[in-house]
This record gives sequence, structure tokens and C-alpha cells, in this order.
Amino acid sequence: MESLKDLQLHYESLKGLGLKLNIERGQPGDDNFNLSNALLSIVTEEDIITKSGFDIRNYPGGVLGLPEARELFCSILGAKPEETLVGNNASLLILSKVLMWAMLRGLIGSPTPWSKINKPKIIVTVPGYDRHFLLLAELGFEMIQVKMTKDGPDMAEVEKAAAVDPAVKGILFVPTYSNPTGDTVSDETVLRLATMKTAAPDFTIFADDAYVVHHLVENPRVPKNLLRACEEAGNANRVYLFSSTSKITFSGAGLGFMATSTANLAYITKLFGTMFIGPNKAEQLRHVKFLNAYPGGVNGLMKEHAKLLKPKFDIVQKVLSKQLGATGLATWSKPDGGYFVSLDTAKPIAKRVVALTKEAGVAITPAGATFPFGKDPQDSNIRISPTRPPVVELGKAIEMLAVCIKLASAEYENSTR
Repeated sequence: MESLKDLQLHYESLKGLGLKLNIERGQPGDDNFNLSNALLSIVTEEDIITKSGFDIRNYPGGVLGLPEARELFCSILGAKPEETLVGNNASLLILSKVLMWAMLRGLIGSPTPWSKINKPKIIVTVPGYDRHFLLLAELGFEMIQVKMTKDGPDMAEVEKAAAVDPAVKGILFVPTYSNPTGDTVSDETVLRLATMKTAAPDFTIFADDAYVVHHLVENPRVPKNLLRACEEAGNANRVYLFSSTSKITFSGAGLGFMATSTANLAYITKLFGTMFIGPNKAEQLRHVKFLNAYPGGVNGLMKEHAKLLKPKFDIVQKVLSKQLGATGLATWSKPDGGYFVSLDTAKPIAKRVVALTKEAGVAITPAGATFPFGKDPQDSNIRISPTRPPVVELGKAIEMLAVCIKLASAEYENSTR
């Protein structure tokens, strides 16, 4: 083990390199974006009228999205076209609208609008997605934190919370390659979510499946579909699934889509219809044309993404194993897909580590961001976002992170003697 003095010297030498690297957010690399550049020119004047008969320049078309887009994207969520809505931007936007209307009007089966309840509650998984926490906090929800395990949400905790309190209105989590741990729900977890007893008659599963097609391995494990499981359990209205094209094509020109029961869809689109007349049909059409024309379709494109992304995840594992593997100073996830690696330090030093990396020119997700209100009770979780930088730069960033973990750990040990 290197001494504190040696680690300080090592850190200063790396700091002197003048690095300017960013692994803070899960963004595609330019090489990933380049795979979809044909989007920019694939729609022409000949496409003004879609095969379904809509003029993409005009208002009419309805809030559900183009029939061609619903037909394409429903399969990603294991749904039927009639269970699917395709909208603008990303899954988070559609999720926000559903939660907003739940607060204002309630959902199917709601005795009252959720905002009329004293402290409506939503179960969230930790570590988890910071923007989920921000959204729920701004809408006025109290968050009940449960641990994210290798099989998904800790179901003993979920079942306990949902069974006794009618103010617990649902659960929000990422079911496939969770942000940031990379965990995917098991079939048992899916079945327990679909069948569990809940005190609230309108308890709802909000599954933000943003990474459902973002595999890094050849034969990924595909869990039982939540929509079908709830339907089979007699709770068809219990679940809303969300996803998007944000990391399939262009993040700056994304489409969000949602799947739920036909009853839920009829209810929520009536409310959506008070907010807008129809989505961006031109954007939907060019995605339909591009993805249907791509060799192998969506799956073919995702295999090309995997070829570009896997070397980045591999270099993260290689550097962390080399620098920290035998030290006991940290553990980290080894995901089969998604956009993140989750690292936990053995000591409560995450904030110090992030401060050290920032000072040395490497931007990392702020410590605590993977917990509600930015408060990690153990001060140990660090989210690594390896997808944006080139491999060589990424390797340097992870080496810097490892050195900072060693240094912060040594500082902590020295301060507690």
C-alpha cells in the first residue's frame, strides 16, 4: 500500500497533466451519434403525407402519435400498438405528465387526486436516478427509499411499504440496467410487483425502461414483461412503462414512448389532450423511416452501439481492477448493459473523491446525486458515466479516479488514527 505522501505526489503529478475530462452524465459519444446521421436527410417533400394519411406539417393526428411510430416502438416495451403512445423528447417528459395529472386528477381507481392526500408517497430505489428524485420532490411526493438489488427493488421492503399505507401511491425505478447500478429485475421481482397486495387501490408501477435495448452482451437476460405480468395478475391498470430514443438515435432529437393498459391510455390521453393537439409528427416519421430501413432495425442499430460502447466499459473494468482490485478500497458494478458503472468506496469519502477529481480536471457526477436530495447516508456511492469520452481519454479519467480514491482513503485513515 502506497503511503499518504507517495499518493499525494502521484496525485500532483497527474494533476499537472492539465486534464479536462468529463464522465459526469450518461451521454452518447459522437461516434454513437454518427450512426444515425441519416436521420437528418431521410424525410423529403415526398413524405409530407404519411402512409396512415396524416399531413406531418399540420396539427391533426392526435396525442397518441403516428400509427407507424406506435407500431414500431410498441415492441421495444413488449406492448401492442393500441397500448402505446409516442410523444416528444424523452421518457422523463411523458412520465412527468402522468405524475402531474395523477396529482391533479388521480389515476384510474383513485378515490381522490393524489395532491389531496396528506403526504403522498412514492417508493424509489437507491442508488437511483437523480432526475427521478428531483421530479418527485418538485411535485410534492415524499420518497420512501428501498435498496436496489441485483434482482431489482428490494421486494420485502416494497411489499411492506405498499401493504399498510394507502398514501403510498406507487414505485418509480429503472427495471433494465438500472441507473446507476446496472441491475435488471428478475422474473420473481416482476411477478411480486404484479401480484402484491397494496393498501392504495390505485398503486402504480412507473417503470422508466430507458435502457431496455442497450445491451453490451450477446445473449442478454430478458425478464418477464411487467405489462403482461400485471395483466395476467388481474392488475392491468397497475403499470406504466416508459422509454425513449434518446440514446438510440439523437439525444437532441428524441422521442419518448409509453405503454400501459388501453383503459389507462384512454384516460391519460384525454388529459394530455388538454395540453397539446399532437406531437412532432415530422420527428416521428423520420425515426420510423430511418429505423425501419436500418439493417436489422432497432436491434441492428443497438448492436452497432454495443460495438462502440463495450470497449469503454471494458477499460473501466480493466483500470479499476488494476488500480483498486486488491486494495479493498472500493467495489463496483460489472453491468451487461446500460450507461453506467456504480462504484462504492469502503470509507465515507465519496464527496472528497469527487472534489479531488474535479480539482485535477476530471468531472464526475456529484457525490450524493444517486440519492434523494443529494444525501448519500454512507457518503460512498460514485456514478461513473463512461459513454461519452474516447477510450484513451476515458482510461486516463478512470486512472485519476482510482488515484483519488486511494488518496482520499489514506487521508481518512490518517484522520481517524
